[in-house]
Amino acid sequence: MSASTPLTTTDDSDDRGYRRRALVAAAVGYGLDGFDLLILSFALSGIIASFGLSDVAAGSLSTITLLGAVVGGIVFGALADRHGRVRVLTWTVLIFAVFTGLSALAQGYWDLAAYRFIAGIGIGGEFGIGMALAAEAVRADQRARATSWVGVGFQLGVFAAAVVSAPVIALWGWRALFVIGLVPAVFAFVIRRGVEEPETFVKAQEAEESSAEAARGEADAGGVPAAFGAKIAALIKDRETVKITLALTILTSVQNFGYFGIITWLPNYLSEQMDLGVTKGSLWTAVTVMGMLAGILIFGQVADRLGRRPAFWIFQAGAIVTILAYSKFTDPSALLAGGFFMGAFANGMLGGHGALLAELYPTAIRATAQNVIFNIGRAIGGLAPVVIALLAGHLGFGFALALLPIVYFIQFLAMFLIPERRGHSLD
Repeated sequence: MSASTPLTTTDDSDDRGYRRRALVAAAVGYGLDGFDLLILSFALSGIIASFGLSDVAAGSLSTITLLGAVVGGIVFGALADRHGRVRVLTWTVLIFAVFTGLSALAQGYWDLAAYRFIAGIGIGGEFGIGMALAAEAVRADQRARATSWVGVGFQLGVFAAAVVSAPVIALWGWRALFVIGLVPAVFAFVIRRGVEEPETFVKAQEAEESSAEAARGEADAGGVPAAFGAKIAALIKDRETVKITLALTILTSVQNFGYFGIITWLPNYLSEQMDLGVTKGSLWTAVTVMGMLAGILIFGQVADRLGRRPAFWIFQAGAIVTILAYSKFTDPSALLAGGFFMGAFANGMLGGHGALLAELYPTAIRATAQNVIFNIGRAIGGLAPVVIALLAGHLGFGFALALLPIVYFIQFLAMFLIPERRGHSLD
């Protein structure tokens, strides 16, 4: 684990221009992740019509993309720890951009599924590498705010997809959405030319290269698989590390479960069960998304000022209270205001995971830890729409939503297993 020491001045470089470039690269990279994931949702109706697919088969394309993301997250996290954050971030952007573009040429289910799986592999690398880059590029006292901006990038990508999808489909059809997915390939070259590796990573690489020749030779003899296996094993190397890795897996699983559970079914709940109609239902959902954006930014401020554990406990308690309250609301005005606060507390913690994970694992396995733990959480959280649908089918969406605070209470307890590392330097 990272034996961090308190930092009172600055962390890494004092070059503000570099910090801004690194943060923008990380945020935009993760934003492209969100954009790509959502355009598939908008394209599904056209895909169903074009290929004569059932709803189950069409929905499986999202599942296949997420499965690819889990694979990519694990593999590219290890590669980023070996070859550099900026270099591997560029690879991931190129992969998901190219294979998203190829999706426009699909002639049936199976080739589209293959394109989506490989695109997912690229998507899976974005979170951990971007969070590691942001955490290593900024001062320690700004780390949570920096990783929060990366989280905001994802939400802005989702928002951009929601804005452009409908008019693009209306004008040119669903395939045009995937053509737009080629644009990030250009951004990949911008990343590579404009952003250098963080000083923290460079120093760690130099230290590793100067270690015992025999140990280094043994690792190289086994090639990438040996290094990969060692990095994964480092996440569970002793009892203390296992405890922290388990607690962080719970945190990321609950984060993703709450997000997918709310955002997937909220528009339908508002428009149909609350009788708001499609237009108002969409507007009310947009206010909830704005709450999510505000919550992420506020969380970063709180975590940098009060500490990681207090910030998580405040937002977890807020999520429990606001979700329970929202599940009881029936008045449209209450649903509008309540949705903003529910979104802020339920999803605000997204930005904190990057800082927390960065501080609890050393540089040599930081991107691996970020990607493995977050993508396991994303895989578990991806079950939320199914679980919520099953519960809602028997008990109603309001009741299913009222049960969601249970997972946030589990997350609240998991924080007792995680040490506080606010303001500490990164190893």
